[in-house]
Amino acid sequence: MPAASAFDRYLWGEGRLERAWDLFGAHPNKQGTWFRVWAPRADEVQLIGDFNDWQKGAHVMKPVGEGMERFFEIYVRGARPGQKYKYAIRRGPWWTDKSDPFAREMEPPDPQGHGITGLSAIIPTFDFEWSDSEWMASRQGPETLAQAVSIYEVHLGSWRRGDDGLSLSYRDIAEPLADHVEEMGFTHVEFLPVQEHPFYGSWGYQVVGAFAPTFRYGTPSDFKFLVNYLHQRGIGVLLDWVPAHFATDPQGLVNFDGEPLFEYEDPVMRHHPDWGTLVFDYTRPQVRNYLLSNALFWLDEFHIDGLRFDAVASMLYRDYSRGDEWTPNMYGGRENLEAMSLLKEINERVFTNHPTALMIAEESTAWPGVSHPTYRGGLGFLYKWNMGWMHDSLEFFKEDPVHRRYHVHNFTFPLVYAWAENYMLSLSHDEVVHGKGSLIGKMPGDDWQKAANLRLLFGHMMGHPGKKLMFMGCEFGQGGEWNHDGGLDWWLLDQPLHQGIATWVKTMNQLYRETSLLQDDSGGGFYWIDFSDLENTVVSYARHRDGKELVFVFNFTPVPRPDYKQGVPHVGAWQVKLSSDDLAFGGSGAGSFGKLEARQDMTHGQPASIQLDLPPLGLLILEKIADAPKVSKKKASS
Repeated sequence: MPAASAFDRYLWGEGRLERAWDLFGAHPNKQGTWFRVWAPRADEVQLIGDFNDWQKGAHVMKPVGEGMERFFEIYVRGARPGQKYKYAIRRGPWWTDKSDPFAREMEPPDPQGHGITGLSAIIPTFDFEWSDSEWMASRQGPETLAQAVSIYEVHLGSWRRGDDGLSLSYRDIAEPLADHVEEMGFTHVEFLPVQEHPFYGSWGYQVVGAFAPTFRYGTPSDFKFLVNYLHQRGIGVLLDWVPAHFATDPQGLVNFDGEPLFEYEDPVMRHHPDWGTLVFDYTRPQVRNYLLSNALFWLDEFHIDGLRFDAVASMLYRDYSRGDEWTPNMYGGRENLEAMSLLKEINERVFTNHPTALMIAEESTAWPGVSHPTYRGGLGFLYKWNMGWMHDSLEFFKEDPVHRRYHVHNFTFPLVYAWAENYMLSLSHDEVVHGKGSLIGKMPGDDWQKAANLRLLFGHMMGHPGKKLMFMGCEFGQGGEWNHDGGLDWWLLDQPLHQGIATWVKTMNQLYRETSLLQDDSGGGFYWIDFSDLENTVVSYARHRDGKELVFVFNFTPVPRPDYKQGVPHVGAWQVKLSSDDLAFGGSGAGSFGKLEARQDMTHGQPASIQLDLPPLGLLILEKIADAPKVSKKKASS
């Protein structure tokens, strides 16, 4: 790799060098390695590593450019892949100068390199041969708006442990994870952040090495193997991405060239009060470029199919969790204008380079247009997590059935805004940590009722408009709160109730993937049938498309409702397509099964009614049986 061109330097200064990782970091060739690092206000930068026995003075880097565009570079003959290195950055004189508050010397790893516990490693340029071309050519982006998207959210370190009690490596987890995802019918996996992080207990959300998959589970090549293997099995791979803040650990970006560089200079806005982290300075072109190129890096170099942006609300609001201590924007408002423009820019550049990417926002407020195109004034994401649906649904299901009649509004309200965005319904890791207990633990009643309630929740998740996301363990009713220091309670699958939950989730995923009317979230494919029967707490709605319909009937109490009169949209033969109370799902086997006849009778605003035996804490999914084609008498006599 030759020395940096003037055009590269210009693009870097403008914040538009999309493949900045090709310029910065360590780039080996046959004779040695190029090193480049952005430290514009440093007085001197030296390179120390295995290749010079960590001796200062052996490799003093050359400054290139002026002002905030300035970076340092050096070519070291003999520096080869596998060797470790870091920088010695001097700000101010070598001796102590008390007049300069930033006079200091730092020894950070490479911010655009592959970090290993405070060091960086030289990685081979061509270290992996991809074999997922068929998957990459078949990927769908905006087309998924009318397709099934069912995501399995995974923390790599605690999904399953080996016989030694340790986390599985990137390579070791590939086959069992693919087997499970394929068996359960999910379309994608979404990994909690794999970017290098010093504190395992942060689950990856406190990043120090944005351009490196964590060393805990293997090398960058090993992570590519995992992605490649999942693609070969027909499974998409999404990555949780953290552009809102970074860790304060000294081996990260903090005061990188002697004073705030990647973080805001404003001391009020610099620190994030919720997480004890530092906030990126979205006004600085080079920091914007760092984040933009990092998003593209994971899509380009690791074939990631999409990014879920963490904590977008904390980026959009300058007063987020700050009380009265915040700095307004140039107009005196609370909106973070520079963060808004950066999010738009990243989405625009990603979709220009990767039209089939899935860009997803975790945005917890009612900020308008999160998943609308930027040319319509939106932020440009393809999907937004529906945090309101998650909150209201869990609030409803946590209620004792005897009280649910007073809380049906929590169940129905999310449909008021269900089409304001391209929503993704998320039952994520955030709902099973920090004392919140497990998902099944939130459900009221004894063990059987808890399992029945969980099946109701998952059934509603599949019936409600929006794409689906479920955290690992929820699919079989993980008993305890998620613990990142251990594996999931896989032994629960030996118990009929938990196996039944897993079978129900598998069946619902299959129904979702095979039924186009459940995939259509455009706004016209849903209508309420009835939510006024508060006494019995029975709620019903329909999903429809192209003349086909499914009717969902929920009994939210543990009391069977025999011979229940239910309105349906058509006269004639219907069938119970699925019952959550089926014995196969751990239910009681009660309720209606098989074929039913709907007669003309205006009920619940529908032109026909059907008599149902509603099972306790059960969901019946009804399907109209197609009428037999009429045969003319002339044709019949011939």
